[in-house]
Amino acid sequence: MKVLLADSLSDTVVTSLTRGGCIVESRPELKGDSLTAVLKEWQPQVLVVRSTKVTAADFAAAPSLELVVRAGAGYDNIDVSTASGLGVFVANCPGKNSAAVAELTIGLVLALDRSLPDNVMDARAGQWNKEKYGSASGIKGKTIGVIGLGSIGKEVIKRAKGMDMKVVCWSRSLTDELAGELGIQKADSAVAVAGASDIVSLHVASTPGTRHLADAELFNAMKPGAFFINTTRADVVDEAAMLDAIEKKGIRVALDVFSDEPSSKSGPFSHPFADHPSIYLTHHIGASTEQAQEAIAVEAGRVILCYRQTGDVPNCVNLATLSPATHQLTVRHLDKVGVLARILKEMSVAHWNVQEMENVVFDEARAACAYIRFDGNPDQEVVDKITALEDILAVSLIRL
Repeated sequence: MKVLLADSLSDTVVTSLTRGGCIVESRPELKGDSLTAVLKEWQPQVLVVRSTKVTAADFAAAPSLELVVRAGAGYDNIDVSTASGLGVFVANCPGKNSAAVAELTIGLVLALDRSLPDNVMDARAGQWNKEKYGSASGIKGKTIGVIGLGSIGKEVIKRAKGMDMKVVCWSRSLTDELAGELGIQKADSAVAVAGASDIVSLHVASTPGTRHLADAELFNAMKPGAFFINTTRADVVDEAAMLDAIEKKGIRVALDVFSDEPSSKSGPFSHPFADHPSIYLTHHIGASTEQAQEAIAVEAGRVILCYRQTGDVPNCVNLATLSPATHQLTVRHLDKVGVLARILKEMSVAHWNVQEMENVVFDEARAACAYIRFDGNPDQEVVDKITALEDILAVSLIRL
């Protein structure tokens, strides 16, 4: 199996894949047209990326692709719709960078409270201003609002509570019982979190449903002078509404992600936020610790080797949770060559579209049972034909 690494990853993944019998090509510089060209030339079965975008053109260039692994949690840089249409698995590595992103989040809270970047810049410029920087509020006893309760949100809560902060949270998955277990206050909406918090931190995935989740209503609900932190994705924030809140309510902001972020690893940089006195920018480094990258590399290798050895894809994000199947055909049969082929032939003639299928074999491998879920019009005549086939023991049909 040929694996193309189109981003910088720990050597751990190269070692584990090579030992597992894969042919590995590491080309971390690839992106855009250069990635498309190498995919077309090399025709790998597996592609691994971090921030590199995988487009419809990339999938068209490499019909060989069977699996794309996002070496991280979010996968909005991959054209999942095109992958699904071509039967290409897409998997991620969730939870492996949670501690790293949570650490940066808390670091940004402290940076905003103590104006740490401005302290450093003034000192380097030869300016001493203890009077200005010696008046921080402090975060003990303050309320941090956590929007989103995935693995990163939970890690932020753990650290915030360890620093004697109060926590209010909103997530679609948050129940009263879980809030009690975590020792946090449950809010009814993201806006309610904003109104109750001294610090608001976003930890939701980027989806059509979360686009501009932090909108004018949320910023209007924030307390004057509150902190706002985003370490997830830029499109979760309505940046025009954010700037308006900075001007009108004096909120202060720390962003690890923002619109028009450079795609290169290094180079000249300019952005309207870069010199804004109320905004701190970091270089999209939330997951960029050695610990996180090592854990992600190990997980990416595990996903690929599991697929190579078993055909299963851990952490697959583009399999239907509910297929269009309307009926299930259960067939007990002798475990012989050609039995399933004969069953499927009759289903094909009847225009029954198979959506899911499992065949389990009994002890001693003399008999088996096939569970076949399909979309189509039920027809007793077809069931009778399958029942009459050679080596069939029993057949039943149910509506799902």
